[in-house]
Amino acid sequence: MDGDLASLHEKIDLLTATVEEQRQRLEVLESSTNGHLMAKLDYLVAQAKDQRRFQDEMEELKRDVVPIANHMIKLTIDELAEVGSEFQAEDLLFMLKRLLRDTRLIVDGLDRLESMAELFDETQLLSKQVFNQAVATLDRMERDGYFTFARGGWRIFERVITEFGEEDIDALGDNIVTILTTVRNLTQPEIMAMTNNALGALQTGALEDENPSLWALMRDLSDPKVRRGMARLLNMVKVLADQPSGPSKN
Repeated sequence: MDGDLASLHEKIDLLTATVEEQRQRLEVLESSTNGHLMAKLDYLVAQAKDQRRFQDEMEELKRDVVPIANHMIKLTIDELAEVGSEFQAEDLLFMLKRLLRDTRLIVDGLDRLESMAELFDETQLLSKQVFNQAVATLDRMERDGYFTFARGGWRIFERVITEFGEEDIDALGDNIVTILTTVRNLTQPEIMAMTNNALGALQTGALEDENPSLWALMRDLSDPKVRRGMARLLNMVKVLADQPSGPSKN
């Protein structure tokens, strides 16, 4: 009897321990479930706030866009009203087909346009270099006096224009060949040397006697150089004597 009672007490204690263990497990499970539920609830609340904020932004965007869209639609309707019956859907379809058919030509045109843009950039760079070189050259010419000489030459040209009339120009045209021939002859080396020597003698040469006698002049004629000079002078006098005394008539 006592053994049965002790065995009963042991079973009651075991059952009590089992019930207590199950109660503790239920408490742990309840606390864990409450934590998960609260986390999910917070997540749902955040999602609801984000959704509400997105809806408010969309409403604000709609309020801003709707007037602009209405204005654009009105402008489009007005522009299409000006076109009237001249526009046909077939024309738009034909244009699309034409664009698709000429795609290669459009691409080639764009390639040429890019090449022209590159050429323009290179030309612009080259033009800057040419401009800088031109500025440097003009500055050097200014320092060397080219422009001063040109201004002086222009003043001389203006004097010629004002001093000579139409008749003088006509006479110059009629005798230009003779003038150029004379200039060519005068610029021959021997003529230039002789003229230079004569001018040098006139400028630097001085007579030993400012009033030479006839005998002294006769004595100088014995000099071969003097005789050659006299011969040239006499030859020039003969040539001048052969020329007509009056002006030539054209």
